[in-house]
Amino acid sequence: MKKFIILMPVYNDWKSASKLLKEIDLQIVNWESEVSILIIDDASTEMRSAMDSNFKKVKSVKVLNMKKNQGHARCFATGLKFIIEKENFDYVIPMDADGEDRPEELNLLFNKSKEYPDKVITADRVKRSEGLLFKFCYKMHKYLTYIFTGHLIKFGNYCCLSRDSVVKLIKDPSVWSSFSGSLTKLIPDRISISSIKGLRYYGPSKMSFFELLIHSFSIIAVFKRTTFFRSFIFLSVYLLLIFQSLSFITLLPVFLIIILLFAVVWFSNRENLDQLKKSLDNISSIDNFN
Repeated sequence: MKKFIILMPVYNDWKSASKLLKEIDLQIVNWESEVSILIIDDASTEMRSAMDSNFKKVKSVKVLNMKKNQGHARCFATGLKFIIEKENFDYVIPMDADGEDRPEELNLLFNKSKEYPDKVITADRVKRSEGLLFKFCYKMHKYLTYIFTGHLIKFGNYCCLSRDSVVKLIKDPSVWSSFSGSLTKLIPDRISISSIKGLRYYGPSKMSFFELLIHSFSIIAVFKRTTFFRSFIFLSVYLLLIFQSLSFITLLPVFLIIILLFAVVWFSNRENLDQLKKSLDNISSIDNFN
């Protein structure tokens, strides 16, 4: 019997997480597999609500309580590090705990994992639930990353990872900064399902435009060599074309590219293998709900 671990970071949003656990239990009731939940409590400042442990299918729920807040990507990296060192598993499914990663799509991931047991299965977004302005900005983010990295990344954290892929991810510093970027770089041969971004169970979305910008730069920084090469080619050709008509307006794209390259260098410093290796030191306690 295959063993699945569903990995989810939580920061204060315990009401949503509690509802999601119940929804997960309903969706996986017919799985011929063992399913456990691992929650990374990212140093929440709000009291955790009582965890319902009366599940039909979920075998156990484990909560890793972090000493210091470290952010979404690093919570996933810490969780993968913990799982590979402490748990017996075949697959890991990282997902957000707020309902935006729809639990009904777990069955699509599960069925694909049976069809392609050695592949990584990603949930590629085909429809989003935000307003028009955010959707436009998100499209710009996708095109920006595609132009500079050569990869059109349609997925976020929601996926199904084989054991071998988890081993690869935790050996690379990029996973400490960008989960989707590192997965794209390290596991190019992937299978996908179509995914619709759901609505948060409670409260407004926590993804701001500034956070979306950070998300873009973090992904681009994973492919910094490709980014610098493409930027060099673009700047060389562009400067040759505008050489006879230099002005502030014609040089503006040059300045923007240079700013982006500085940002890529800065964000690449977030990739830290030593911090990843020591990430389990940030665990203050572990709570088990069986």
